[in-house]
Amino acid sequence: MRKLTAALCLGLMGTLAGPLQAQAAEVATLDWQKALLETDAAQRSMNQFRNRTHAKQQEAESLGRSLQSMQQRFQDGGQPSQAEQQEFQTKRQRFEQLRREILQARQEAEQRFLQDAEPKLDQAVQRVIDRHDVQVLVTPQGVVHAEGDLPDLTGEVTAILNSLN
Repeated sequence: MRKLTAALCLGLMGTLAGPLQAQAAEVATLDWQKALLETDAAQRSMNQFRNRTHAKQQEAESLGRSLQSMQQRFQDGGQPSQAEQQEFQTKRQRFEQLRREILQARQEAEQRFLQDAEPKLDQAVQRVIDRHDVQVLVTPQGVVHAEGDLPDLTGEVTAILNSLN
């Protein structure tokens, strides 16, 4: 009889705990941008971008320092010569060209990464939603009010994304 009572009590507690857990996970938060940025694939993509643009970035940094130095000399010493003005304009134009090329390469790299990551993100999010029986998923910025901390599924989504690569 004691075993039956204990089994019934445990069963009742399990039955009561089940709905409480489901309610606790009905609303959760996900920072999908953070989940994507913390993936191994994002790190590889950033490293590839840096490797492809390294020479241009170094040249742009060098030109930026040179332009600052020239500008400071012009301010301190009065009127620059025609040759100095031409050199400044040439360096400024090259700096702007490099800046545009680097920015374009970055946008293209981000777009390629997002196109590849989007279906995987959808799959990872769906797995987490199913696992936690989430009814409402919000971003941290989208929470207006919460009585306590909402379950944050970001790390779990990141782990699944890493396993999909």
